[in-house]
Amino acid sequence: MTEQQIQSKIIKKLEQDGYYVLKLIKTNKNGIPDLLAVKGDCCQFIEVKRPEGKLSELQKVRIEELKSRNINCKIWQNYECDFEY
Repeated sequence: MTEQQIQSKIIKKLEQDGYYVLKLIKTNKNGIPDLLAVKGDCCQFIEVKRPEGKLSELQKVRIEELKSRNINCKIWQNYECDFEY
């Protein structure tokens, strides 16, 4: 399964769970996670990777920046489960 296919399934699953999901294509900061999911006052950034995929160094930096600001970030490698970074 490609990363794009995993991403589409994750978006569909989150929307079924009541989240408003944005796919972040181009932002002012390179390396920012792929998706932003919002439900009520819950907000989380999600980086999507294939099971064998690895984060780039810049992605690791961006995730740490977000987490240092108490922003929820997750790495999803499979649309059926998620993994906290």
